[in-house]
Amino acid sequence: MKRTERALLACQTALIAGSAVGAVLLSDGRDWHPLPLFLLLLALAVISETFRLETKTFNISAAFLSLVLAMVLLGPTPAAVLGVIVVGVDAIRRRSHWRHALANVSTYSFFPLLGGALFEVLDGPTLLESNAAMYILLVFTLFMVMNVVNFLLIGVDIAIVDGQPIRHSLRYIYLPVLPVEFATGLLTAGVAFSYQGRNIAAIGLLAVVGLVFQYLLRTALSSMERKEQLEGRTRELAALQVGLLGTVLQTLSLRDKMTARHSAAVARYSREIAREMGLNEREQDIVHTAALLHDIGKFIFPDSILFADTKLSKEDLEIVRRHPEQGARLVARIEGYGPVAEIILAHHERIDGNGYPNGLLGEQIPLAARIISVADTYDVMTSRDSYRRPVSSREAIEELRRVSNAQLDAEVVDVFVGLLEKRSVTFRHADDADFERELNLERRVRDYAAPRPLAA
Repeated sequence: MKRTERALLACQTALIAGSAVGAVLLSDGRDWHPLPLFLLLLALAVISETFRLETKTFNISAAFLSLVLAMVLLGPTPAAVLGVIVVGVDAIRRRSHWRHALANVSTYSFFPLLGGALFEVLDGPTLLESNAAMYILLVFTLFMVMNVVNFLLIGVDIAIVDGQPIRHSLRYIYLPVLPVEFATGLLTAGVAFSYQGRNIAAIGLLAVVGLVFQYLLRTALSSMERKEQLEGRTRELAALQVGLLGTVLQTLSLRDKMTARHSAAVARYSREIAREMGLNEREQDIVHTAALLHDIGKFIFPDSILFADTKLSKEDLEIVRRHPEQGARLVARIEGYGPVAEIILAHHERIDGNGYPNGLLGEQIPLAARIISVADTYDVMTSRDSYRRPVSSREAIEELRRVSNAQLDAEVVDVFVGLLEKRSVTFRHADDADFERELNLERRVRDYAAPRPLAA
């Protein structure tokens, strides 16, 4: 055994011992309540670890999501115990070499303890009561920071034992999956916020998304290893990321069918308007994709906003107004989807300059965003909304005309009204087939993987 390997083993042993001492010192009996939450997170982590992703260099599972929730919702000691149990069960099941078991125990005892302690030091538990938006941001930041710490601890072990530099692992393993981790971090923050009402169902939702995430990540990493020496590796991974966004929409449908169906309806109306205005097929696809994803930023909304049955407060409206930026930031991380992100960012701008987030005026707003804005406004008025009673198509048309040249582009309104009057353009919100037809994940991923740019 090399000297560096002996030193690594000593450090890992010391890390385990230090984590054990820290867990005892930080232990608080109240952290273990409610016990069903700990048991549920443990079950999710063990199941996820059973279906872990194995590559030539890394073993990755969605157990990380459960660990972060344990840090936030329980505390440092339960999170560390959960981590040790998970890797212990996995080591027994796989009959792992003691060397690998030691590395895993040192990693999974340390970073959950560190993350839980940091969350308490930053006053995370009480932050929820004073500033919900900052609480969500803190949970998301904690997820990403602990993700990096976890990667570095494993990367150091691989660098010393296998001789693979950390920068190589960073470039070819971590950075390509960062958008997936980013999206999962947002989801974790939303679930942590939703649980504050003791909503165990929110954890169940995370289980579904976690398993989907793990499946997509496995496909992405397998593709990377098979094509590491071939051109197009990044494009295929990006296509899988598009698939993840679609899966997030499908998961959003499980949480709030109305919002997901609304996005699909806006996508259908927007494509029809774009076709009528003479946009080419590729431009129509961009408009459709942006419309389908235009509300993806709403994933960070707490249930109190998403399912509100009364007019929102000023503070809630401030959170709502951030969803175009959140959605655009997420979509922009997919290679070639910059134009789609720009459209998502601008879909709440107004012709008179009084929209948000940037107060764009008239033709400063992308045409696709102006199209989506008209379709969005119409569907909100004619379908069931959180606080607005639906109106007839005729009443909605009258309202579209009333706000033309102020909120909406008059030319786009005229085109859409013409479509509604001369032929039936509808979306059946209660029909799953209509939703799946607009989502059409298989064609979307296949088209994006084709060797052509998203925008001309």
